[in-house]
Amino acid sequence: MADNYLEKRMEAWRTQPNVRPRPRASLEQLLRKNRSCRGYDRSFVVRADQLRRLIAVNTLTPSARNQQVLRFRPVTAEEAHKVLPHIRLGGALPELHLPFAGTEPEAFIIVCSTVEPDAYVYMDLGIAAQSMLLQATEIGLNGLCIGAFDREAIRRELGLALQPLLVIAVGRSCERIELEAIDASESHAYYRDAEGVHHVPKLRPEELLLP
Repeated sequence: MADNYLEKRMEAWRTQPNVRPRPRASLEQLLRKNRSCRGYDRSFVVRADQLRRLIAVNTLTPSARNQQVLRFRPVTAEEAHKVLPHIRLGGALPELHLPFAGTEPEAFIIVCSTVEPDAYVYMDLGIAAQSMLLQATEIGLNGLCIGAFDREAIRRELGLALQPLLVIAVGRSCERIELEAIDASESHAYYRDAEGVHHVPKLRPEELLLP
């Protein structure tokens, strides 16, 4: 009877596409979806376990000299008020005063280092940030690396023993973001059109190659 049951289940899997597991997104698909988001759906609450899942990717990523000096502080909605006043978003669009009221991020990952930052630490920081944001994209979230923030204020508000290097906002986007292929001679500045669509210029592949 058990064998018959398994055969029926296998047949159902073969003949009913809706019961098959979804194929995972390719790296290119994740990279295209992994856009810097400055407006979030406040009705969606990012859970602590989701933030820990993002942080956990750093047990798999490369580390310069394998020092593994980065440490991470998850911040959920209950503590978001300790971070929000001390960050600045959309520095290239100051006239918009981003984020718009009601679209502020309510979850963060604060990245710190156990040693004085140097070139190797910043190398690790870039790898860590991109890896966590790709993991966020894979599970249906969005994010933003925030470099414009008051380090001392956030350190004090969260009671951190280490100096923050980077703030990563995490949430579900309420924005529409489009990539625009450009030549190296064109403006690299991101912008928003009259409909509120956020456009991000990116160099064409051929522009990245040295002769």
